[in-house]
Amino acid sequence: MALRKANSYSKKKVGPFTRKSSVKNKAYIKTVPPKIITKFSMGKDDLSKFKHRLTLVSCENAQLRQNAIESCRQYLHKELDEKFMNQYFFKIFPYPHHIQRENRMITGAGADRMQTGMQLSFGVSMNIAAILKPEDKIFLIAVPNEKAVIFTREILNKIKSKLPCRTRIDYKFLG
Repeated sequence: MALRKANSYSKKKVGPFTRKSSVKNKAYIKTVPPKIITKFSMGKDDLSKFKHRLTLVSCENAQLRQNAIESCRQYLHKELDEKFMNQYFFKIFPYPHHIQRENRMITGAGADRMQTGMQLSFGVSMNIAAILKPEDKIFLIAVPNEKAVIFTREILNKIKSKLPCRTRIDYKFLG
């Protein structure tokens, strides 16, 4: 089954829904969707070698689904690896922990006979998201020179459309 559109969740004000327990009576969440994100830092391990740092920062409250984080991670890692051949450092900051729920509703002709209405309306866990606040860092990319900064800005601008919130790019030179 396909995922529900991100705008169903992305701008909603929420408290983290994370209560998982191995003791069945204490668990509010019976099943947890699997983690999709495989790595949170890529490239060279030594961050101190790179003087130019670009950070993608959130400008508003949002829920960032793990699907969006993973698609951005794959695109950025591929582009950076092709261009700089492992001469960069890339880190993902938000960790998805909030479990999103969905109460499936059927619409259309005859749906009134198939639907259960408000019975068990709490919903089934569908996806995992990170809760972002304004000024939260999303990605950090450290590169060796000024030419790389220009290229990195371009690819960061390309991934902004995959994210559910307004973002900005902060640049810092550690000379």
